[in-house]
Amino acid sequence: MAASSDLVSREDPLGDGPRLVLVYSAAESEFPRGTSDERELFLRWLRFLRGAVTRSLEGLSDEQARWRPDEALICLLGIVNHLTHVEWRWIDGGMLGQEISRSDVEFTPGPELTVQAALTAYRERAAATEGAVMAMPSLDWPCRLEEGADLRWVLLHLINETARHAGHADATRELLDGTKGEGPQSWTTHQRQLRSSSWSQRR
Repeated sequence: MAASSDLVSREDPLGDGPRLVLVYSAAESEFPRGTSDERELFLRWLRFLRGAVTRSLEGLSDEQARWRPDEALICLLGIVNHLTHVEWRWIDGGMLGQEISRSDVEFTPGPELTVQAALTAYRERAAATEGAVMAMPSLDWPCRLEEGADLRWVLLHLINETARHAGHADATRELLDGTKGEGPQSWTTHQRQLRSSSWSQRR
């Protein structure tokens, strides 16, 4: 199983209290490589997209992570909390048959949920998801929440949901403080690497 990001708390030089600095694994920061293993391919994309979501919270205080532009969109803390619950519902509920619930409160978490607590919960949920996925007999394993769906469908749904909210998080963070981009390994960087690799092979 791929390693996940570590959370490092450092004091904010502006005096607003400690802020988190995230240290990412390669799976969370590097553009996913292709593989003939379909299950691993889905998990690689999910890891990468989770990293894109968590990077949107880097360096933010709890107050900043609750900010919403003109009360529109979802705050960054709410996005991470929601995605944690989405994976729980579809994996533990849909694939493992456990009792689940849903509430709109997950989009607007209270003051008891800090940035560090939300990211820790998301990281732990990611590990639980991957453990469950790898333990299932095949991608054809049926899902209990959606008629005709299987593990393959659930993983694609999680990729879609995480990708949509990663873009949402990018927009909210840029409106908050002007921070742009996907993080340490952007699509542009990936394209440059591909061109460099292709050129070296021609020589």
